[in-house]
Amino acid sequence: MSEPFDLVIHGGTVFTPGGPVSADIGVRAGKTEAIGSLAGAAAAARFDAAHLTVLPGVIDEQVHFREPGPVHKEDLETGTRGAALGGVTAVFEMPNTDPPTTTEAAIADKLARAKGRAWTDHAFYVGASPENAAELGRLERLPGVCGVKMFMGSSTGSLLVADDENVSRVLASGSRRVTVHSEDDMRLQERSALVKDGADVSMHPEWRDVETAVRSTERLLRLARQHHRRVHVLHVTTAEEMELLARHRDIATVEVLPQHLTLAAPECYQRLGTFAQMNPPIREARHRDALWAAIDAGVVDCVGSDHAPHTREEKARPYPRSPSGLTGVQTLLPLLLDHMARGRLTLARLVDLTSAGPARIFGIAGKGRVAKGYDADFTLVDLKAKRTITNAWIASRSGWTAFDGMDVTGWPKATIVRGHIVMRDDALLDKPVGAPVRFQETL
Repeated sequence: MSEPFDLVIHGGTVFTPGGPVSADIGVRAGKTEAIGSLAGAAAAARFDAAHLTVLPGVIDEQVHFREPGPVHKEDLETGTRGAALGGVTAVFEMPNTDPPTTTEAAIADKLARAKGRAWTDHAFYVGASPENAAELGRLERLPGVCGVKMFMGSSTGSLLVADDENVSRVLASGSRRVTVHSEDDMRLQERSALVKDGADVSMHPEWRDVETAVRSTERLLRLARQHHRRVHVLHVTTAEEMELLARHRDIATVEVLPQHLTLAAPECYQRLGTFAQMNPPIREARHRDALWAAIDAGVVDCVGSDHAPHTREEKARPYPRSPSGLTGVQTLLPLLLDHMARGRLTLARLVDLTSAGPARIFGIAGKGRVAKGYDADFTLVDLKAKRTITNAWIASRSGWTAFDGMDVTGWPKATIVRGHIVMRDDALLDKPVGAPVRFQETL
């Protein structure tokens, strides 16, 4: 008699690499052990997934959880709590904390802080700076590190690599894909007079204009090609950048955000004020349409949340003293499921953008698909459930979402991390089980 499974998920529609099939999943020792009919199989626990769709675990490759630093906004426990409630099984956390994550000691500190407190699996970016550029090739290979993050434009925190000389130094050090916030800091400084003495928040996309984004991305692609270095361009917002990036698919991958796919200027600023303020900014509808066209054309590789919480009191400050950033890790999947229900994308494309895409880009080991031998990470969703996103549902310490009151179709019903059921029916279960994400070895 074969050894009992630790968990059998039965009765659901499973999204496999070949598409959706009616099948059961057997889990043993945190891995997917069997996919098929397991009606008579012995198991320590069973999960009835009738009327649910079992997706590969959602991977959010851009979150800011603020720890160490201003943990009154968020910390690793509350941030991953929100991720698990939103159906996310793994997160990659950004380095613009206080102090910034630029050294081996800082990486070790974050891994220690996450142990026993993170509800999801996790990895951390090492932040690029002029001071650590020569060390990045070593730092990017440390366990628990997902890669290098470079800020070419000023945003939250002190990390900045603005000029071509230092961008080149970063790109010349190491071999993993470099993840980039692409805004031209020199142009930002030149245009800061537009808002520095006070302005309406609708000026945010005028200050951080299209040219600011395009100029930076053009520079990045030129230097990346010069150094034969792959780059991952985060939160792309402009039609012009999408046309440019489509011509550089051999070295550049592309992320977009649900915020930019869902909201548009000027309406979002009229309705939400500074609670719609983020970097790069939400732009007018022509750019939103271009992002969707780029998804359809295959230019976009993944969707992340750029979860960047601030308190309501901080966000309510007069612009531009109000900080940029929106919560997002918990609403990432509900928003995409709703777009799918409205015919904006297929289930296969959603899975590629949230699971398989991040696994490809970052060389994640054992995640990104439902397959034998892979980690037993599953996001179970009800594609027909009708719900309303509310501030009360948000687990973030900030306690708000720009999508409060939005009705959506499609909802995460369970989050399973390496065979552990950590969320079911909007409730967290047991205790945090998150562990560092593993990455493929390079010879």
